[in-house]
Amino acid sequence: MSSLSQLAALVGALAYLGAAPFEMVLFGRPATMRFLHVETDHVEDVRMWAFCIGARNALAGAGTIAGLVILHSGDATVGRAVVITCVAYMLLASLAMGVADALGYWRPRGGSVLGTVASSAPPLVALVAATL
Repeated sequence: MSSLSQLAALVGALAYLGAAPFEMVLFGRPATMRFLHVETDHVEDVRMWAFCIGARNALAGAGTIAGLVILHSGDATVGRAVVITCVAYMLLASLAMGVADALGYWRPRGGSVLGTVASSAPPLVALVAATL
């Protein structure tokens, strides 16, 4: 894997790991709701889904970092496969967030654009760079 691909994968992993506590633990606090661009009248009704999304983000970030460690200290083929799998998941998950917004499931509508772009860019760069 190229240095660019590895760096983009690491940036994506750190972003996903950074967002996870906000989704898993801090969700519902006014500052967190502003940071995540989320409006909800009944936080308790969506807290479980936020927790699950945060857990999945943490797993994707940790898996990517584990793949990078394997890439550099173990089997390069296995490490590359783990990284590619994790960044592909990150890209598809972030695009799903954009689709949910387009379908009107995000409140306020359009609130996911910044998050979708920010969470899609690093894994997209990692995947494209890995294929070159």
